[in-house]
Amino acid sequence: MAMTLRLTDHEALALRRRAELEGRPMQDVARQAIREYVEGHSRAELLERVIDEELPRYAEALERLAQ
Repeated sequence: MAMTLRLTDHEALALRRRAELEGRPMQDVARQAIREYVEGHSRAELLERVIDEELPRYAEALERLAQ
């Protein structure tokens, strides 16, 4: 899928410098950043969901341990 990404001058410059430093196209660097962002947030959301679902089950035991 094609997509247009609008960046500020500062963002474009930072992306260009990073790509040059790594010897990679700007597109590759941007795509990797997006993948890492999505994967990182997906893991965090999964962890939050598990905690929200499982924590109430062990609330009483956790309260006893805290005493």
